[in-house]
Amino acid sequence: MSEDLWILGIHMTKFGKHPDRDMIDLASEAARGALSDAGVSMKDMGLLAAGCLMNANAGVGQMLQKQIGQTGIPVYNVANACATGATALRVAAMAVKSGEADYAMAVGVEKLAGAGLLAGGARKSDGDGTWQPHGRFGAVAPLDGRVGTETMPGVFAQIGMEYGHKYGGTSFELFAKISEKNHAHSTLNPLASYQKRFTLDEIMNDVMIAYPNTRPMCSANCDGAAAAVVVSGSTLKTLSAEQRKRAVKVSASVLTTDPWEEACQVLPNVNTLTRNAATEAYEQAGIGPEDLDLVELHDCFATAELVHYDNLMLCEQGGAVDFFQSGATWRDGKTPVNVSGGLESKGHPIAATGIANIWEVCTHLRGEAGDRQIEGAKAGLAHVIGLGSACGVHILEAAA
Repeated sequence: MSEDLWILGIHMTKFGKHPDRDMIDLASEAARGALSDAGVSMKDMGLLAAGCLMNANAGVGQMLQKQIGQTGIPVYNVANACATGATALRVAAMAVKSGEADYAMAVGVEKLAGAGLLAGGARKSDGDGTWQPHGRFGAVAPLDGRVGTETMPGVFAQIGMEYGHKYGGTSFELFAKISEKNHAHSTLNPLASYQKRFTLDEIMNDVMIAYPNTRPMCSANCDGAAAAVVVSGSTLKTLSAEQRKRAVKVSASVLTTDPWEEACQVLPNVNTLTRNAATEAYEQAGIGPEDLDLVELHDCFATAELVHYDNLMLCEQGGAVDFFQSGATWRDGKTPVNVSGGLESKGHPIAATGIANIWEVCTHLRGEAGDRQIEGAKAGLAHVIGLGSACGVHILEAAA
């Protein structure tokens, strides 16, 4: 159970609109790319974990096998909100750590281009203009439009405003500057959905989605896939020098859900489970936030990025505004955040995001990130959170 875990191969498709390709086409591209990057084949895999949220009951893993190699291995179809990809990787990691498999593969895929706002829970009346209770014992009802909102832009707008109310220093312009940073970073990422720099005025004067998030401050629904091959440390020792050189160590792999709290349960608490996951990850890895050379965090909205600086302990508690304003999170800052362009530019094909964030970190640790390379990167953190809630945090380190 103490077996080291390594990412041997990893790949992501270009995120964006792929009207001529279906979900399995994209998953196949990512899976084959990861296998090729690892220098192994499907016959080496001992387990496949396939993440897909919007088609969670479709048996994506089995359909994928029919394209890339049907070898009789266990297949796990995974759905866990926006943490689906990270959860699929956790399934593969646990198989390798337990000794069940020497190699395992995780894939995340989604077709989301044109999906519009996700997770709106408003329900029409029963036809006569009145509302009737639904759900368990007639007691469960959608919140949307009654005591708040269940649409993601609204939820994370509230979360960002709550942080500002608690600690001060936030403003519409401050949140827009976070988006300005991420869109600037995207110009160096050829796999991002959008590679366009926006001025602060353009961001602030765009369509308002849910104050303080305008359209460029929101993650973009899109199509995409990502896949990773993981291997045990003992197996890695038997491989070529080139494979060992490019392998990336998984120093921490953590998944958390909401702990019990005596508190209002209307507004989702994305903070506690993220801070818990980060704390456990730093303990597993034996390093601290000050040792990270880059971070890919779940900026589903500009407001979310700010609160996660604090949750991931990149700054002191309550210090996210000062941390951002110091310039630390830009590519040339002390702790570069979302050098990929983040979800606001790269796009957010939900189940693929968790693995794609890890792909970005791995690419820098291998020194293969091209114009956006963080020089000398040795350690990085990848983070995703899915409401419901689930949080995945992985800490990755370059091969010695």
